[in-house]
Amino acid sequence: MLSINSETARRFVLGKQGLWPGRRWRGLEGTEQAMRAMEYLQLDPLQIIARSQDIQLHSRVLDYTPGMWETVAYQQRRFFDWGGWLAARPMDELPYLRVVMRRERDSEGRLGSTPREHADAIAEMRQILRERGTVSNRDFSMASRTRTHSYRGRKDSAVALYYLWRTGEVMTHHRENFERVYALTEAVAPAHLIRESGEEEADRFLIKKEISFNGLSRLQRTGDSYGRGVPFEKAEQILADMLAEGEIIEVQVEGWKAVHYALASDAAVLSDLSVGLVPAGWAPAETASTDEVVFLAPLDPVSARGRSKVLFGFDYVWEVYKPEQQRKFGYYTLPVLWGDQLVARFDSKLDRTTNTFIILGFWLEDEALGKNEAFAEALARGFRRFVTFLGASKLDATAIRQPLLRKRIRIKPQRK
Repeated sequence: MLSINSETARRFVLGKQGLWPGRRWRGLEGTEQAMRAMEYLQLDPLQIIARSQDIQLHSRVLDYTPGMWETVAYQQRRFFDWGGWLAARPMDELPYLRVVMRRERDSEGRLGSTPREHADAIAEMRQILRERGTVSNRDFSMASRTRTHSYRGRKDSAVALYYLWRTGEVMTHHRENFERVYALTEAVAPAHLIRESGEEEADRFLIKKEISFNGLSRLQRTGDSYGRGVPFEKAEQILADMLAEGEIIEVQVEGWKAVHYALASDAAVLSDLSVGLVPAGWAPAETASTDEVVFLAPLDPVSARGRSKVLFGFDYVWEVYKPEQQRKFGYYTLPVLWGDQLVARFDSKLDRTTNTFIILGFWLEDEALGKNEAFAEALARGFRRFVTFLGASKLDATAIRQPLLRKRIRIKPQRK
């Protein structure tokens, strides 16, 4: 078993996700590289200042612009989106996921009575897709459809298309205002990938991918692999086999109760980090995170769902779904990464009428940072890049209470 301290664990998880020691990818090619390194890019439709997936990629990729991931996914066909836990996944992984899609089709519990209750609508959507090529749920008026009470849509056409997508008969051809436009799978995926891998191969792949996604993983029952048709008892046996065969390793982090798993291929990276070295290929392409802060997306895997508390001692909850009176910070609060620590958070909005990015609230974990010159400069750089990413023309930092930070941040953004 490998033993490491919490700093090594934190830098390892950040580095695996491309967040430390700084952005190392650039542009469209870098977007694909980042998406592969991240393993899963979780997708969310909500757009307050920008969508979570775009903020997530902006924090990792230099010169990233909103929607660039869609170019890589839907134009270049390098990725496909799928799942109840919606994420973009590498296209070359489709054979493993087609095993899961078939399991969902065969499982009564996952999609319920949909294939029985909406058999006619499902058959109709298949035929329409054959005739038209691409179809969106918006193509069908409510007046022409049977109303449903499913959370997947109010029309039987929506439920039928979703069922065909979840079970692998159709895929997302592209998106319009984030809404899926569907096509038959053979019109989207390369023919050699429209197949199923072996059952055992798929199970093993899902577990290995989850470990890589987390960097350090406990593989709990709520994890991604267990939501994809891998029974917990079976997963335990696969883990034992992978440990015995040297494909994964056990890692004990100082101060953490549970033993975690990592890929054996990452052992050298962990060893480098343990002695203060930056692993090969991790060097920033431009500024390091100590020179320029990074803002984490609400669904970033290093900080979402309570992980920020474990890794950083930073208690972060995305409050977007809380009633206003229950919010402690704000509707769309983002954590601020400086170096390898989360040191602050801010709430904001983008006033599209005046094209102004407005900071609504800013909170430091340590108030002493409000007088720290190095942090003030790093924060200003981070906001300048973020404002450019959003396409805003002005920045309103009035809500920042610390005079030094407010003064530095008010510097006019430099446009390229």
